[in-house]
Amino acid sequence: MKKEVQLTKVSKPMIFTDVAPTYLTDETMLERKQKVLENMKVEGFDSIVIYADKEHGGNFEYLTGFIPRFEEGLLILDETGECTLILGNENLKMANVARIENQLIHFPLFSLPNQPMDNEARLETIFATIGLAKKRKIGVVGWKMFTTTESDNEAYFDLPYFIIQALLTSKNAQAVLKNAAYLFIRGDQGARTTNNANEIAHYEYGANLSSSSILKAMDAVEIGVTEAVLGNELTAEGQTNTVVTIAATGQRFEYANVYPTHKQVKLGDPLSLTTAFKGGLSSRTGFVIENATQLPANQQDYLERVAKPYYQAVTAWLETIKIGMQGNELYQTIESVFPKADYHWHLNPGHLVSDEEWMSSPIYAGSDETLKSGMILQIDIIPSVAGYTGVSAEECVALADKKLQRQIEADYPELWQRITARRSYLKEVLNIELSEDIIPLSNTVGYLRPFYLAKEQAFRCANL
Repeated sequence: MKKEVQLTKVSKPMIFTDVAPTYLTDETMLERKQKVLENMKVEGFDSIVIYADKEHGGNFEYLTGFIPRFEEGLLILDETGECTLILGNENLKMANVARIENQLIHFPLFSLPNQPMDNEARLETIFATIGLAKKRKIGVVGWKMFTTTESDNEAYFDLPYFIIQALLTSKNAQAVLKNAAYLFIRGDQGARTTNNANEIAHYEYGANLSSSSILKAMDAVEIGVTEAVLGNELTAEGQTNTVVTIAATGQRFEYANVYPTHKQVKLGDPLSLTTAFKGGLSSRTGFVIENATQLPANQQDYLERVAKPYYQAVTAWLETIKIGMQGNELYQTIESVFPKADYHWHLNPGHLVSDEEWMSSPIYAGSDETLKSGMILQIDIIPSVAGYTGVSAEECVALADKKLQRQIEADYPELWQRITARRSYLKEVLNIELSEDIIPLSNTVGYLRPFYLAKEQAFRCANL
């Protein structure tokens, strides 16, 4: 399955500017709620308690349309469809604009330290008031679905202790309390793991931004430029990044620092660049050089040892993935062309993306989870070969069957034009026989310059 890889003159992919964000429709928000309610019914949950803060708001936002930013918040969803929002001082106003009908309860303990505690009530009292004490099976939804093999994953809760304590104190003695994040994010059944045409248009906005930003940052790499200047290129339109921005040259993590600094890029440096917004991440790693003669003396075979085999793996991923395949099949495909024993990748070679950069992954050894139409996936294969600089070309694509593709084309013709242009670039310029189920959401899928100063050169697959 391996294809010959050439480092040669390659035209840059097109980027798209002035692409406006797509709002989620009322119909989509209702569909989301119904998907969650159906999962609750199948699993026998009477109510679920959904937690959010700024960093862990994806499941909450999926139904409400917002996160509580600098406070905490809870959404209680009953099997009847009734919803209760429990919010702190500075998010009370959000209840009126929430995308889900709700009863609002003010809980100032969710507010910041030393703010007014007006309307203070015990959380146990609130839970009793809304009827949780009468429920038989209550699901707790933070952000994390636990997937250990040695523990009871349903007994792990990733919410603040005082909330779990209140739930345990107020519930009926016979009631069951279980982690229910899987209702949202598990690959084979989670409500959030597949997207309709409106949702794909919504998330493509972020993938377009991240890939445009990564290309601008690569173009800005010069001797003497600072990490901070490159970091500025990795921001866009005031949007919040979903990962810590990486613009790291030379030795990384000095003084335990993970942020861009004023360190200047030097000839021969390894350089890593990463940015992400809702719906998409783009990442690159390579050398700040013009040609292979400038590689470090101990890495003269970097292209053959690391970079080209990695690109072969990315190509195999793009050409092999299809709707209906099990996660293990794709995992084994990467293992066959890019053996873990030789390249020491450790994490999943691909995972689901949404409002957060890593939601979950159906792609792992032994996985019988099926890849489905509507999934948004990040290509994420991370080699770690001792003594060699890494390589990276992480990007996001969606899987879409013919029905979903026709729906996108009909409802979002400008988006479909961008998808068509990206597909054409992959096939006609990079010579990648793209799986027909893939719709690229990023502009720079498959585009990899291993040498940052050779701005007209990139990898492509050779005709054999």
